[in-house]
Amino acid sequence: MNIVLWILQVLLAAVFLGAGVTKVLEPKHKLQPMMGWVESVADHHVTLLGTVEILGAAGLVLPWKTGVASVLTPLAAVGLAVVMAGAVVVHTRRKEPWYPQIVLLILCLIVAIFRF
Repeated sequence: MNIVLWILQVLLAAVFLGAGVTKVLEPKHKLQPMMGWVESVADHHVTLLGTVEILGAAGLVLPWKTGVASVLTPLAAVGLAVVMAGAVVVHTRRKEPWYPQIVLLILCLIVAIFRF
């Protein structure tokens, strides 16, 4: 089970790191074609969300790997699940597909439950 959880943690970290870096580095007008929801939020909110995703990605892997404050790994997974719950709400309201966000939310919860 430990190997499966490590695979999940690394995959989730890669997804959230990629999404977070994109939101932090790209200007809002370049994100618009890929992420239509950015039109309805302020620039600094997009950057803040990207920063949270980057920190969450680090939290999924680093504490458990180093053994320092390992409780931060399941807490990071819970935090990212909350972010994905918000994403489901946003995409549902915009009548956009929300299935990828549900999958990420469930995977984050699996990591959280089994790492607590």
